[in-house]
Amino acid sequence: MHHDYVARLVDLTDAERLAPRHLSADEARARLATGDPAAVRELEGPFALVARRDERVFLARSLDRPLRYFLAKEVEGPMLVVAESIREIAEFLAAEGYAEQFHPSYTRMVPAHHLTTIRLVGCPDPNPVHRRFLEPAMPDELLPADLDLIGERYVGALRRQIDGWLDVLPPREPIGVLFSGGLDSGSVLLAVYRALLDRGESPARLKALTLAVDGGGQDLAQAREFLRRLDLEMLGEAVEVEADAVDPYAAIDLIEDYKPLDVECAAVNLALLTALRARYPDWCYLIDGDGGDENLKDYPIGEDGNEELTIVSVVNNPLLYQEGWGVDCIKHSLTYSGGFSRGCVRTYAPARALGFHGFSPFATPPLVAVATAIPFSELAGGEVERLYSLKGEILARGVARVLDLELPVFDKRRFQRGAVPDPVFAEKFGVAPEDYRRHFHSRF
Repeated sequence: MHHDYVARLVDLTDAERLAPRHLSADEARARLATGDPAAVRELEGPFALVARRDERVFLARSLDRPLRYFLAKEVEGPMLVVAESIREIAEFLAAEGYAEQFHPSYTRMVPAHHLTTIRLVGCPDPNPVHRRFLEPAMPDELLPADLDLIGERYVGALRRQIDGWLDVLPPREPIGVLFSGGLDSGSVLLAVYRALLDRGESPARLKALTLAVDGGGQDLAQAREFLRRLDLEMLGEAVEVEADAVDPYAAIDLIEDYKPLDVECAAVNLALLTALRARYPDWCYLIDGDGGDENLKDYPIGEDGNEELTIVSVVNNPLLYQEGWGVDCIKHSLTYSGGFSRGCVRTYAPARALGFHGFSPFATPPLVAVATAIPFSELAGGEVERLYSLKGEILARGVARVLDLELPVFDKRRFQRGAVPDPVFAEKFGVAPEDYRRHFHSRF
């Protein structure tokens, strides 16, 4: 028996806001609809895109923008719903009378760095096809084990991404840097500062914003010392909040996830941005260093009881921290994706909810591509501590060569640990991970 299915695509995203730089939403969709991963690789800046050609729907996103979809069934045929959040999908299906079809675990996250193709052809629907638009460097494409050259390439790519971002910002609009004084936020601050000077623009529009919960953890002192060494104290601004502003359960509701580290980061970030919005009702543009740890493999191996990670697995999987184990692996989460491809929501969702336009240059394809070409295995020589030391050396040398500035190097701390005093951290986040998971499922 032959059936003429009528398939429906419902795109709930804000296409203009999620389009790449220098292209309208229609122009970006036209490139996506070619079905050619190379056309996606050429897009500049962050993006999350949906396009349709005949029965095929194409989806793609950069590392720092979430994009989710859900396939529902109508009498006339399949219906694909695409949105940034699980909640938007659930509310749309309920309004259409399809609430009984929904469960959060049935939603799917488009994996970063892939062009995903879905054919809407009725029942049963074929699996999506994922094709890479960002390939990690091959062994013969690795950079030489020269830290000066690596730093120059990496920070040079950072500077180009920031120049491209500034090109499309309204002139004289304030720019906030989410700033801890660490390597990533420090490199971003200095790159924006140098770019403004080179353009003949005043760096007075730039603010280095440092969160201090109940007087602050160690980040506030670190940020002030960073700025003092460069004689840039005029850029610093503390954002002080009470401990009551840090609410992990509100963060779960917003990021729609329950991984403890991401919940902690999102809760602290939400407190910062809520206070910032109250202080500056009209501000729009923020930039941060999210994704920098993933690029330069600056996470303690074996932390939080994760015994699966070894130095061998870390240095031999160039996109492990960005993408997790990968879309072809059994441990890849269809609902969430993996690595920072999943964790990006911890930064993106609070910014979106509070009306900010955020930007993470380290999460853009050109920065990620350079990072995959760094010969970590050769540089680390099998030594975990040597692997951890590489990030500071690469960034400090790159900042000196590209920006002609000195990057202060401090010991690594996670954002949520540096902004919050230890007793407050223990009080706010001293719960079993299962509590977070139960709270998430209770919302649906």
